[in-house]
Amino acid sequence: MSYYSHLDEKWMALREWLDLKREHGAAADTLSREVERELERLTALVQKAEPDAELLRREPDDLEAIRALRPDGPRKLDPLPDAEDLEDRILGAWLGRGAGCTLGVPVEGFSREEIRAAAAALDQPYPLEDYWTRLPKPTLYHSTYNGLPYRRFLRDEMIFLMPDDDLLYTLLGLLILEEYGPGFTPEDVGRAWLRYVPFACTAEKHALDNLRRGMKPPETAYVNNPDGEYLGADIRADPWGYACAGLPELAAEMAWRDARISHTRNGIYGAMYYAALIASVLATGDIRESIRVALTEIPAECRLAIALRETLGWCSELRDLDSVLDRIFAAHKGMHIGHTINNAALVTAVLELESPSFERIITRAVMAGMDTDCNGATAGSIAGAAWGASRLPERWIFPLGSIHRSYLNGLDVWDSRDIATRFVRAALRIRREALNGNSKGPQDPEGKENTSTR
Repeated sequence: MSYYSHLDEKWMALREWLDLKREHGAAADTLSREVERELERLTALVQKAEPDAELLRREPDDLEAIRALRPDGPRKLDPLPDAEDLEDRILGAWLGRGAGCTLGVPVEGFSREEIRAAAAALDQPYPLEDYWTRLPKPTLYHSTYNGLPYRRFLRDEMIFLMPDDDLLYTLLGLLILEEYGPGFTPEDVGRAWLRYVPFACTAEKHALDNLRRGMKPPETAYVNNPDGEYLGADIRADPWGYACAGLPELAAEMAWRDARISHTRNGIYGAMYYAALIASVLATGDIRESIRVALTEIPAECRLAIALRETLGWCSELRDLDSVLDRIFAAHKGMHIGHTINNAALVTAVLELESPSFERIITRAVMAGMDTDCNGATAGSIAGAAWGASRLPERWIFPLGSIHRSYLNGLDVWDSRDIATRFVRAALRIRREALNGNSKGPQDPEGKENTSTR
């Protein structure tokens, strides 16, 4: 499959010609308006292009249709962890998420080669063994990141866990569970976004803009949103896994309800996969087995499932992470660095080959490049859930402190242990209701079961 990055060069050449002609006193403004109208016409034409019918059949957005295409799976795991063990594991997952995110932010968007070169230039060990001690982009030292000094991502300058969207949505999920209960709807998610989220990126930005225009899910995921298969919903998957420990099917369902507001097809499946994986790890502590459990919660023949099975095959054949990453990057050459499929393949390869080492999981997830903060955070959450906070290496956790700074509207200071305690409270409630058969299923805004397809 080829992608269209070559169009970037043509677009930049057109812009440069317009700028030059404007400087020369030509009628560039008139030409610019003509270009804009033509771009709008072509964009509308591309939006109307019909997808492949057979692929669409294999990749539905509706929950019941997704479930009909799943492989057989356990759906519920025994034994479920007790409250004390669960709190330790959830705290470990949250701190692991914070550690991986913190390591990944300074090299977000870097390639493997650029990260290796940055480590050499900064005289840091490679493979990485610690947080960055100097910024790979030194010009950012005096810059801010979500309103706080960027340098706080450096090991010797950390004073708390810094704000990032990879952490914001985990907290937002907790608030949704507390305010709307385990039967929350996609419309409830939209209400929470409007109340708490000041700004967003890629698919989330488009969905938030649509919410502010008065649209409701699932239209918020479809209108003016070319990023619906990016990994934004993946980084929102953790709270559903935390709250549904041992209940991978229910975790995947909650991830579906959340993802429905902004994502489609493989963008939804990535969130379901990670939520189920985390729910399984919290119960079993077994990352590799949990990967297989999570694959039973998404359509067996969707592009994501095919890519992940292919990745696991390469892991079994090659047994070397760099060699597997070479295969992944070759197979998905040209795919956007924020896409669900290539990043999920990368993280899955790291989890499969580097378990059970917490340090190797988070460092290798970041060193692989691409969306490094997202991948480091997700890999760290899964590894932290397997280890539990009490067993995490101190050099990765102690620098983060006990406080997290968020940019959620009106809720900027959080205590990490309190976060874990509140998730346990939600999880125990959900477990009781699920085991008693009282778990409320997905509903549309009018309270009817959501069976729409798109």
